[in-house]
Amino acid sequence: MKVILLENLAKIGSIGEIIDVKRGFARNYLISNKKALYASKQNIKEVEKIKSELNKKDQEKKKHAKQIFDNLNNKIFEIKKLVTENNDLYGSIKPTEISKVINNFEKLDVKPLLIQPLKEIKSLGTFKVKINLHSDVQAEIKIKVIAEDNI
Repeated sequence: MKVILLENLAKIGSIGEIIDVKRGFARNYLISNKKALYASKQNIKEVEKIKSELNKKDQEKKKHAKQIFDNLNNKIFEIKKLVTENNDLYGSIKPTEISKVINNFEKLDVKPLLIQPLKEIKSLGTFKVKINLHSDVQAEIKIKVIAEDNI
């Protein structure tokens, strides 16, 4: 299915580009999240008209992403969790929990879908986590998992 991109997307394409993607990806992600339009003749003409406006919006998003990058990059966040006798966690640390920790300490709203742990966090230690703030801006933080004191 051919679509016209309304945003710069990493590994996919840039604004105004007409790309061929699978039907499900187009309908369920790109079009539903207003990141693309069906590639009809009318839509192609419309995107050409508003391309400069879309580029300005993208630059604003990139500027906002760089501000968040400056506040977050290379920071270490501590998370206390209950552990077993083998120092394994009960469960694992998910992006939603990391998002809440960032919000509590830095007062920054980072959506969980932007957070990508490099490997699953299931034990004590320090783990690297990538945050995709924009197609051109990725921050890296460290999550230090420590044992919660038993009562």
